[in-house]
Amino acid sequence: MKLIGIIGAMEVEVASLKEMMTDVTIRTKASMEFNHGYLNGKEVVVVRSGIGKVNAGICTQILVDDYGVDCVINTGIAGSLRNEINIGDIVISTDAVQHDMDVRIFGYPLGEIPQMGVLSFQADEHLAEVAEEVCKEVNPEIQVFRGRDIHVHTGRVVSGDQFISSKEVKNHLIEEFNGSCAEMEGAAIAQGAYLNKIPYVVLRAISDKADDSATMDYPTFESEAARHCVNLLQEMVKRL
Repeated sequence: MKLIGIIGAMEVEVASLKEMMTDVTIRTKASMEFNHGYLNGKEVVVVRSGIGKVNAGICTQILVDDYGVDCVINTGIAGSLRNEINIGDIVISTDAVQHDMDVRIFGYPLGEIPQMGVLSFQADEHLAEVAEEVCKEVNPEIQVFRGRDIHVHTGRVVSGDQFISSKEVKNHLIEEFNGSCAEMEGAAIAQGAYLNKIPYVVLRAISDKADDSATMDYPTFESEAARHCVNLLQEMVKRL
């Protein structure tokens, strides 16, 4: 990849990456700070988009229009939707869907955006494969989390403008979408990549279980979980 766009919704998800960059030029647009430079020898643009699908979509389009990125990687944290995916684990997207898109009254499946022709947006297989290889082979720093082995999973990312903190809502997302994790930006970035015909992948470290314990777990594990994705990503770019 010639130029890699890296998006995190929150500062905790990108701060360490920006510190590692060299030859950085900073430009602000749409109240977002775009850091253009090099990370482990690869040309990148690292940006904090802000939280939610609108911010993420705008950010993706700026990366395409103003920087001509060749791919987009979304890094960050998420809530687990599966029992086997625990706090600290990594989820690599196979695809992404917007769980709060609902026009079923017009005959569309829940989650499908009218006139798009697809329910979910497929992640790039090469980017996903590289991420998985790095997790398992290259990055020993994230292999243990609070005395427990960290596991790497692949699966569907479900996104919506909603922090999932109810077991009832969690079960709904599992039943409707068979998702692996829930967050607030990935599917919007995926849609932007799809419309612009560039590859993307979403990387998510699990900060909570997206259930009634989420509001307690999230503040506790947010920073540690974000660090897992940062460790993965800085090594991943070397192989792209």
